[in-house]
Amino acid sequence: MAGKKRTTEQDLRSEILRLIREPKYRPLDKIEIADALGYGAAQRNEVRRALRDLEQEGEIARIRKNRYVLPDAADLVTGTLSVHEAGYAFLTNEKPGQSDLFIAAENTGTAMHGDHVVARIIRGPEFSRARTPRAEGRVIRILARANETIVGTLQQTRNFFYVVPDDPRLVHNIYVQPSSIHGRQPRLSDKVVVRLEAWESRHVNPEGQIIELLGPRTAPGVDILSIIRKYHLPVEFPRAALEETSAIPETVTADAIDGREDLRGQFIVTIDPDDARDFDDAIHVEEIQGGWRLGVHIADVSAYVRPGSALDREARRRGNSVYLPDRVIPMLPERLSNGVCSLNPQVDRLTHSIFLQFDRNGRIRHSRFARTVIRSAHRLTYKKAFAILKNPARDELGERLHTSWKLAALLRRKRFEHGSLDLDMPEVKVAVDKKGKPIRFERVENDESHQLIEEFMLAANEAVARELKNRGIPTIYRVHENPDAERLGEYREFVLAHGIRVGDLTHRGEVQKLLAAIAGTAEEHALKIGLLKSLKRARYATTPLGHYGLAKTNYTHFTSPIRRYADLEVHRALAERDLARRTSRAMPQLSAIADHISATERNAAEAEIDAVKMKKLEFFESQLEARDPQVFNAVVIDVRNYGLLVELPEILLTGLVHVSTLADDFYVFSPAQRRFVGRQRRRNFAVGDKLRVHVARVDQFKRQIDFAIADLRPGQNRAPGRRRK
Repeated sequence: MAGKKRTTEQDLRSEILRLIREPKYRPLDKIEIADALGYGAAQRNEVRRALRDLEQEGEIARIRKNRYVLPDAADLVTGTLSVHEAGYAFLTNEKPGQSDLFIAAENTGTAMHGDHVVARIIRGPEFSRARTPRAEGRVIRILARANETIVGTLQQTRNFFYVVPDDPRLVHNIYVQPSSIHGRQPRLSDKVVVRLEAWESRHVNPEGQIIELLGPRTAPGVDILSIIRKYHLPVEFPRAALEETSAIPETVTADAIDGREDLRGQFIVTIDPDDARDFDDAIHVEEIQGGWRLGVHIADVSAYVRPGSALDREARRRGNSVYLPDRVIPMLPERLSNGVCSLNPQVDRLTHSIFLQFDRNGRIRHSRFARTVIRSAHRLTYKKAFAILKNPARDELGERLHTSWKLAALLRRKRFEHGSLDLDMPEVKVAVDKKGKPIRFERVENDESHQLIEEFMLAANEAVARELKNRGIPTIYRVHENPDAERLGEYREFVLAHGIRVGDLTHRGEVQKLLAAIAGTAEEHALKIGLLKSLKRARYATTPLGHYGLAKTNYTHFTSPIRRYADLEVHRALAERDLARRTSRAMPQLSAIADHISATERNAAEAEIDAVKMKKLEFFESQLEARDPQVFNAVVIDVRNYGLLVELPEILLTGLVHVSTLADDFYVFSPAQRRFVGRQRRRNFAVGDKLRVHVARVDQFKRQIDFAIADLRPGQNRAPGRRRK
């Protein structure tokens, strides 16, 4: 057969699905499917690629003898495996609206955390062994490994060497045969990078080959280097990208300004963290008759990074900047990110500006967009801006900031009235010395200075999304889809177990009531984390699906193009909206970019969280060796039969006070009241109690910290007994 006329990839996928969905379809392999659709031998590669993509997306599944069927027809589910440290796992279903699958430890096979797998349903929800009843499955095929390499610590028994992965969700140790790397022999407790070999049987541990020695676990810099390797973060820029960067002038030229709206005479300021080095957003606010005029000015990175250039390719590959405790891994070379693109004070900078006019009720009456040039009048830190807002205005800067807060406070109040969820949580920054050792922690609150900038950036992002959507211009949106009712139901049970009354969380108003009820309580942080886990993850998409958390129909990312590739793409779309011939990317290409930068964002977030957790562990490990260890304030957030779960509010760290360390009495656990009660002195420990604790144990491998109560001593407060003679 010569084969039918070449069709588009989407058409071919539709034909395959139509064939497999036919009532009389019998399972066919790839060659039989090609023949059935009229594709000749020359086009079989196209059919094979389409089948592979459909299988990866969970639309079809392979069964015995590599024949293809609809997953539901064979009780198969495709998804990403999330493994718990205890060994069991959950399979996130690729299909929207479908429940996750519970996978018992013995049914994970040789799959590891993060792997893309196919599982067969072996039990319905009514027979499930999971804590929350759900269907149970067994992994039958690994479609793609999440990791080709693993970072861990080299250990040894009498007969063999093995590597303990840094990620506790990788529950299997890796057997290795240490060999010299660049003339150095691996030593015990070295951090190493291992390349995994094929793992065929669960009855033996996986094996691998050490390909890089990072150094002793406790050596300066090795911990962050292990994070960089673990998350495959790029350190060096390609030569071509650096050559393009070096050709860009360090100052704004007259030619670059030509044709732009000149705002250099306006009172424009930036407000950023103390340690920020790249400033990509600036504001100015004026109170006018009947309302306010807001100007949001964003670094025009698109003026320097051209589509298809080496700089653009590398920025897209990185997807975003990554912020680690001792360094930033930028999306763009520092000559751009900290130099000509950064809105430094008292220098000319190219910007993309949004002008929004609000009435007295905070409604937008007019919006305008322009390519501009600015000269920032002040570089403010959040701390300095907060201090100005807390005192009467003494100069023009103070008056401008107070005017800005009046508008921001109004927008914030209106946003929550419209249904936005207050999911903001404090952040803890780790200060390190020159060797990378953690020396202190700083809790960063979401105060008025942060809220001021947040509201203006939200308004700008929403205005840009609305403009591009109304004009029908293809772009990338920031979306946060509505949560699954089942996940919210599970979370509701979790909240009720904490003794908190809560309504039907599928209603947005009930979620808002819950957030208001837990504000300021001991469990607030833990319950907010639980809520975030029950919601879908925000991502990038080419369709404006809305943002559940913000309660916005149209939303995108526009305000941080120095550190996010999504914003750069949106800048390009907005800049070309009035051109007769636009060079906007085709939708499939934009979709691929959206999927890619969603993945790089998740990877960066996990790396940042992991690095901070590692520094916290390192800090408390050093406390164990200190002569006079620090005593910390803690609050009990949960009580289990084995001890007290406590949180250190100033460090946002959770640990355990084991019941065995409560040595002043014999304590009995009361599950109904969720408390421990001493038999003799009747002292009790319950959720919300404030304690003073010191570190008792640090487990680097399990990433766990145990504490002991500082004012408890064996025999303390015991009832007087009869003295022995």
